[in-house]
Amino acid sequence: MKLSIVIPAHNEEGSIEETIRAISEKVAAAWIDHEIVVVNDNSRDRTAEIVTGLQGKDPRIRLVANTPPNGFGFAIRKGLAAMEGDAVVIVMADASDDPGDIVVYYRKLQEGYDCVFGSRFVRGSRVIDYPLHKLLINRIANQFIRLLFGIRFNDTTNAFKAYRSEVVRGIGPLLSHHFNLTVEMPLKAIVRGYSYAVVPICWYGRVKGISKLKIKEMGSRYLFIVLYVWLEKWLSRGDYLKQKLNSK
Repeated sequence: MKLSIVIPAHNEEGSIEETIRAISEKVAAAWIDHEIVVVNDNSRDRTAEIVTGLQGKDPRIRLVANTPPNGFGFAIRKGLAAMEGDAVVIVMADASDDPGDIVVYYRKLQEGYDCVFGSRFVRGSRVIDYPLHKLLINRIANQFIRLLFGIRFNDTTNAFKAYRSEVVRGIGPLLSHHFNLTVEMPLKAIVRGYSYAVVPICWYGRVKGISKLKIKEMGSRYLFIVLYVWLEKWLSRGDYLKQKLNSK
């Protein structure tokens, strides 16, 4: 099973090389057939230049340009369209995700799960330097999603997740333009009947660059996509369930 690792990157010159090198070393050491697809989301710094240099040394690294309109959701969708693997892991460019957890995701997919969702808030997980105000908003938002959908998974808003390629096709069309894609993808996968495993992960606060997530700007967008998928769950009469997709 070939694994695609999709990394959206906007002005990440301070951390993108470290992120790619750490991922490359970890997955190669685990003998995982892989590619790393970096999506340059209209960066105005040296992000593209750095990735191009790494690409020249390792053919498994690919640089894809996200043409306008730009945005986190558009960048991920561009990467998903360009991926060549049998499964994909979405990884942040700021070195916040632990490369070792990618290997854990891959092994879980090999067990037969359709998706693997990491949680930063279960036994065995570690969270380092999470800003307190963001942590508080995160826990409130995730508790709201848990209650609304009746699920036990408690970290829906984190982008760092793995999906088989058939899941990526099965949860389309994706609507989110921005960071709300991080909740659209797992919620659609759950509502449409794909299996998933939850594993503890490590998360590290950004030490270089500036966070692109603006909570005030994203609140209504998150709420829109959550309610959109909730309406699908209750009003679609099962039109998008996994078994129906597979039977066509």
